[in-house]
Amino acid sequence: MDKSIRTYLIFLVIVLVSIAALDSTAPKPINWTPTYSINDKIPFGLYVFNKELHSLLKPDTLNTVNVTPYEYFDDLYNYDTLVATYKTSGTFVSISETSTFDTESVKELLYFASHGNTVFLSMQSLPQMLVDSLKFNFNSNFEINPTTAVWLANEKLGVEKYNLTEGLGTNYFSEIDTVSTTILGYQGDDEAYANFIKVPYHQGYFYLHLQPTAFTNYHLLKNNHFQYAEKVLSYLPQGTIYWYTRDLREGYISQNPMRFIFSQPALKNAWYLFLLGMLVFIVFNAKRKQRIVPIVEPLANTTVEFTKTIGNLYFQEGNHPTIIDKKIIYLLDKIRREFLLDTTTLDDKFVQKLQQKTGKNAEDLKQLFYKINEHRKGNYRSVENDLVEINTLIEKIFS
Repeated sequence: MDKSIRTYLIFLVIVLVSIAALDSTAPKPINWTPTYSINDKIPFGLYVFNKELHSLLKPDTLNTVNVTPYEYFDDLYNYDTLVATYKTSGTFVSISETSTFDTESVKELLYFASHGNTVFLSMQSLPQMLVDSLKFNFNSNFEINPTTAVWLANEKLGVEKYNLTEGLGTNYFSEIDTVSTTILGYQGDDEAYANFIKVPYHQGYFYLHLQPTAFTNYHLLKNNHFQYAEKVLSYLPQGTIYWYTRDLREGYISQNPMRFIFSQPALKNAWYLFLLGMLVFIVFNAKRKQRIVPIVEPLANTTVEFTKTIGNLYFQEGNHPTIIDKKIIYLLDKIRREFLLDTTTLDDKFVQKLQQKTGKNAEDLKQLFYKINEHRKGNYRSVENDLVEINTLIEKIFS
């Protein structure tokens, strides 16, 4: 095995063992996400409340509502004009961080309460339609500090204040109809802010509470905080309870495509180990593993230089007839190869065939082969002039 690979493997094994040792001794981090899910056992889930619902509310009948209020109660309404009322009665209970009711569901809850029923909503923000219909408003100027507490207005329920700062919301009722609305609870330290009210609506009532954190696992199990939840719920009448769980079953679902891997400690650690291993691999393999390949220059084409050298040699020696002969030999060889003509006899018939195949000027061809024939016969006027004239005609016609 290569020494460098062995070093990488030893390093990765050491990292793996170190991570496993740290993971086995490290406490599991607490998830403080406010899911308000009845299936979550994390601090701000409603698992304990859902399990202790009978002891907290003491209902005669407990019905779980897994659809919207409109879908549930609309089927229970008798539309007979002689009856025109609900086939059931009781208290609708909903606890969540924020309202998820659609418009039709809010209308249905208003209608349900108007027929002598009760609606209890504990959430940090309430639907605008409900705000307008019940003539109240809420604000978020409330500041939370270590001395912030919540308590009930009715001293018969006790004057104790409960420090529920973990998960406490900043909203409070800033405006209410003082003629009909009753303040049931407060929050604050030096100054009291209403956070729990009772609002009559026709023949029924709305109980509106702005601190749902009081019903989460954390506060139901911490010290005596469960007493505050019991006191708040004590205002609800006995009878049938409609416990709304439609939006409380799945809890918070992350949109991260890696959410499943991050939700499992083993997979999460494996993912981080993979990333660390890839980083180590990149760092140690950044250097070149192969020797630099030398650049081999291609062989230069010296044919042209060779030809020029030979030509200069002949020219310097003054051997013009030989140069003319070489020119004629190369020209006739080219004609035989490219135009497939017999070059034995360079007469007018030959010149005519060559002109037809090449399309060159007939007079130039006649003059060229006349010069060639005269050279072959030894009829020299000036060998040097003949060389120049023959070379000029060849380059003019065949270049």
